[in-house]
Amino acid sequence: MNITETLCRRILATTRDSLSDTVIARAHQVVLDGLGVAVAGTEEQAPRILADHLREMGAAPSCTAIGFGFKTSPVQAAYLNGASMHVLDYEPMSSPATHATSPTLPGLLALAEITQADGRELVTALVKGIEMQGRIRIVWEAQRPERPSFHYPGVLGVMGSAVAAGHVLGLDLTQLRNALGIAASRAGTLMANVGTMTKSTHCGLAGSTGLEAALLAKRGFTGNINVIEAPLGYSEAFYGPIKDPSAMLAWGEPWRMVEPGYAIKLFPCKYTTHWGVTAALELRKQIARPQDIRSVHMRVPPIPDVNRPAPVTGLEGKFSFQYTVACALLDGAIRIPSFSDERRFRPDMAALLPKIRVEYDEKLPAAFEEMAVEVTIETTDGQRLSELCKKPRGHYGLPPISTEEHLVKVRDCLATRLSKAQVEECVQMAGSLVSLSNPDVRRLVRLLGLFAAGQAA
Repeated sequence: MNITETLCRRILATTRDSLSDTVIARAHQVVLDGLGVAVAGTEEQAPRILADHLREMGAAPSCTAIGFGFKTSPVQAAYLNGASMHVLDYEPMSSPATHATSPTLPGLLALAEITQADGRELVTALVKGIEMQGRIRIVWEAQRPERPSFHYPGVLGVMGSAVAAGHVLGLDLTQLRNALGIAASRAGTLMANVGTMTKSTHCGLAGSTGLEAALLAKRGFTGNINVIEAPLGYSEAFYGPIKDPSAMLAWGEPWRMVEPGYAIKLFPCKYTTHWGVTAALELRKQIARPQDIRSVHMRVPPIPDVNRPAPVTGLEGKFSFQYTVACALLDGAIRIPSFSDERRFRPDMAALLPKIRVEYDEKLPAAFEEMAVEVTIETTDGQRLSELCKKPRGHYGLPPISTEEHLVKVRDCLATRLSKAQVEECVQMAGSLVSLSNPDVRRLVRLLGLFAAGQAA
């Protein structure tokens, strides 16, 4: 079977009238979450450096750099805004695990500023881009479940971005196949860069190069039109020849965004750490003084890249079982400032980190759908307390968090850069994106581009 052609035909058959109210509502939540964490992410050092770099490079000022008060090219805007959306590791988590929002949504925001696409087209494109990443991921997961050395968003996100951008640009069958062929040659990223500023660019670059692939294909640029199944092609390069494409080709209802859904992160750190954080926060309620902790034992799945007993920066702490549990036990909360260098090197953190021991339990699955983490603490007065977390709140295996609770997160993130009135305007517009005209979408993007709270849109 020609997998790429068959899949592209099904992608093209999905139009603005194909989506149910349920998937539209889920898409609105993804948009709200993504925009909120992107605005908050602009406070971080990595996006600030990227913004300065891209500003100096110069480009036609057509698309908004969220939070930085300038415009740049569509591809560069998608790059910077995708990095801002991912830098906190706070955006929704898809199942099987990947960051599908930050490579997809920023490119669509850029296209809204250079095309006449309205909110319904953008929502449709977002659903298709996220669906593409999920369909590839579930085939690969079934074929080779061991953890790869590449970071999924850099490999999947570029394909999702090309599909999403292709919808807005109105690519035909040949153009879409070419766009995927071009995008596949941009796929990459290494897990070795987790814990560094470079990780944020995995999503930004995936989104920007996927968008570029669609723009080039629109102009007639070519790639391998059978790239997914081609010898030495996309799948073979990353996971071997596809043995059973049926899950990839089962396109459409129920959309991956609805079933199995996605996780809303309630802590700004790698999702793998949320199990330990959840258990530690429960234990924190049971102890009078964190300084009375004698030892901490964590029983975790064998996930070596999150076993970081002494992260060298606050940023690296986002990816550490030990540091995130220490923050939860010491502070009783995990917030954006938890991962500053100042918090990382306070005396109480320096004292607690060496007391935390991680033990791998081969019986515990590493997949988020089945994962569990147990945290046990012993205190100086002889208390021994344990807590097992099987699913953190917001997990796709649990009932969804309420709209009100989610908006607490969204408003907190937006308020890092926007005034109260601007926050509410953003929440109202993003939460009803499907009904917005193109001028209204552009107004929303301009609002997100404001450099400081209080500026007029």
